[in-house]
Amino acid sequence: MSRIRQHVRGSRRLATAGVAVTSATLLAVTLSPAAQAAPTPTRDAAVRHAASALVAHASSLGLDSAQATSVRDVIVDKDGTQHVRYDRTYHRLPVMGGDFVVHLGPDGGYRGADRAGHAPIALPSTTPRVSAPRAAGLAADALRAARHGDRLRQVQAKPQLVVDALHGTPRLAWRTDAVGLDSLGNPVARTVLTDARTGARIDAWDSIETATGDGRSLYSGTVPLETTLSGSSYQLKDPTRGNTYTGDAANKTDLCIFGICIGRAPSTVFTDADNHWGTGTTADRSSAAVDAQYGTDETWDYYKNVHGRNGIAGDGKGSYNRVHYGNNYNNAFWDDSCFCMTYGDGDGTTFGPLVALDVAGHEMSHGVTSKTAGLAYSGESGGLNEATSDILGTMVEWYANNPSDPGDYLIGEEIVRPGFGGTALRYMDRPSRDGNSADYWSSSVGGLDVHYSSGVANHFAYLLAEGSGARTVNGVSYDSPTYNGATVTGIGHDKVGRIWYRALTVYMTSSTNYAGARTATLNAAKDLYGAGSTEYNAVAAAWSAVNVN
Repeated sequence: MSRIRQHVRGSRRLATAGVAVTSATLLAVTLSPAAQAAPTPTRDAAVRHAASALVAHASSLGLDSAQATSVRDVIVDKDGTQHVRYDRTYHRLPVMGGDFVVHLGPDGGYRGADRAGHAPIALPSTTPRVSAPRAAGLAADALRAARHGDRLRQVQAKPQLVVDALHGTPRLAWRTDAVGLDSLGNPVARTVLTDARTGARIDAWDSIETATGDGRSLYSGTVPLETTLSGSSYQLKDPTRGNTYTGDAANKTDLCIFGICIGRAPSTVFTDADNHWGTGTTADRSSAAVDAQYGTDETWDYYKNVHGRNGIAGDGKGSYNRVHYGNNYNNAFWDDSCFCMTYGDGDGTTFGPLVALDVAGHEMSHGVTSKTAGLAYSGESGGLNEATSDILGTMVEWYANNPSDPGDYLIGEEIVRPGFGGTALRYMDRPSRDGNSADYWSSSVGGLDVHYSSGVANHFAYLLAEGSGARTVNGVSYDSPTYNGATVTGIGHDKVGRIWYRALTVYMTSSTNYAGARTATLNAAKDLYGAGSTEYNAVAAAWSAVNVN
């Protein structure tokens, strides 16, 4: 956009957010005796009550003189019921699985407890037979093994002596956190629990902390999001997808050409306190970020799960998003120099925020093209470049199977506003519906803007997926004509995506034109389904139907 042509609308945070309206007694109220009951206990009061309970119920809680406790958390319900959570130590060693919660009534009376473990702790010794360096080495080896051959750098391991009460009979153990950098420079970490007397591994787990939250998007409803816990807040950063993140450009812009930069738009990663992001409206700046991050997630998953591609560059490294770029900016674009997507907010009249799912898929697919065929962004190859993003962005939308934005063959339909003069940016079944795009190839196609010369390939892809003539798909009506008057029978969108992707990554080059695209996709169909197969013949028929022979 420059690579998709125009999309997005403004998202402004309401000034009223965070403003509290208070009043000194607007009304005189006389409280009934019941309403004048004892006030809700404070945190300190709950801790005092619990401390008394520990003394009175030490035996049932498994406490003795060798153990000590510390308060981890306190919750006081509206009715005054109290819950005090404890960690415990044994001879000053942390006890994994030693935590428990004491439950108290509004009056502080003991109601019981929930314990992580019930086995008594009575170790013969707290002196390890396995040394700390040995435990560190075992953990470092475990980290390397877990990464399946990644060339890890700067691997470090820090062992801590603990009591393991999580895995059966309590025993002395080394809990060792091993960290390093993978071949891309991204952090990896694993925690290894080792028996401190025998050296046997007890357990191991990845320990870079992630979380699953959700966000209310502008276009795709409420969606799941993988985020990263950082201190007491969450970052909109996905460590499961190469640390892809979404940041706020703060309505600033920048321009960098040949290493010379004018301006600097930030990309300050979005954070949230409760891991529930956005409101589904532009009143909350994070709503657009939800769409962008969700689009990134679905695009990553589509390429990985359908095509076996691990990230946009195929190297497992994530890109990032910048939202709220510029002022009323009616565009979105992929930038190879920053390996990132940028989304404007639109003017609110013709476009809303350009962060729709197929737009995200479109933009990231430019990155795939740049790392594979590198289709030159002019002439027929430029049209194929744009079409590649339209086609594969559409496949992302189908892959996501989101009921709020179901799969279709319209480009950017979610972002257009009534002032645009249409219902979508582009229409794959009959591209000329936008008033500019080409339905069929001719010798003049290469002279069109690449967003319009892309129509030939978009039309081909639609015909190959659904066939010619009138039909309704997912509630959307289409009527696709053919240049030669022939009837084309579709093979389904999934096969179209597979054929196009293989053609792009295996056969197309920077200079591929429409004739070359026909050859590339026929070769791809032959590889995938066999020469003379239904799919192979359908590819040939669909190209002929758009006058590429």
